Amino acid sequence: MALFRRGAKDRTAQDETAAGVDAAEAVADPATPAVDLAQDPTPEPPAAPAVDRSSGPWDSGEEVPAGPRVDLGALRLPGVHGMELRMEIDKKSGTVTAVGVTIDGSTLQMQAFAAPRTDGIWDEIREEIGESVRKQGGAVDDVPGPFGRELLARLPVRTPEGRTGHRPARFVGVDGPRWFLRGVITGRAAVDEAAAAQLEDLFRRTVVVRGTEARAPRDLLALTLPDQAAAPKPPVEPAAPTFDPLQRGPEITEIR
Repeated sequence: MALFRRGAKDRTAQDETAAGVDAAEAVADPATPAVDLAQDPTPEPPAAPAVDRSSGPWDSGEEVPAGPRVDLGALRLPGVHGMELRMEIDKKSGTVTAVGVTIDGSTLQMQAFAAPRTDGIWDEIREEIGESVRKQGGAVDDVPGPFGRELLARLPVRTPEGRTGHRPARFVGVDGPRWFLRGVITGRAAVDEAAAAQLEDLFRRTVVVRGTEARAPRDLLALTLPDQAAAPKPPVEPAAPTFDPLQRGPEITEIR
């Protein structure tokens, strides 16, 4: 049994309504300015060493281990028993902007972007995400992880009682040949190594389809709906006033 969800939302370059959105969208927007390190009193974190991708994530032009995968256009995800897919869709353009995979209550959101032919972009993107989180009142640490350097963040959130709390999140990234794959892990897997194992393995076994087209660095690589979820048309829904990737928004569920 596979469960697919399609979430619809309004998104603009100026829509920064929740902590997780700002940090995530700083990566997706090619026009986002780089952090001015000359004015940043925080010591510069060490550069991420080249990641060994022999066990993934892979490029579609490389030799990839055989196995069933869900074709989402720019991303091909391995099938994992019990996983739930949620496609995030921009309501104005109809563009699929991200895919979320939920396993046992924890979620991995993934997006792929174009990158320069020679240099990776994860180092500078980590700095920008960290700066965004801090400006919102959150905290972030740049630490080593299974995919090289990653960010452990505490994102500010508003509780039902109106108080300000914090929710943990991990930002991971891998630079590939002319592409960059970014993941955001939330839920128990953000702080529990055992709970994160399945999501990390799924991220590692993902295949990125960059294509041969000329693209500007940070251009979002196009995602498509999986075949099982592409047939039904979503009903007209009112625009959501805010969007938090740590919470579910308007969506359609289809079980096959």
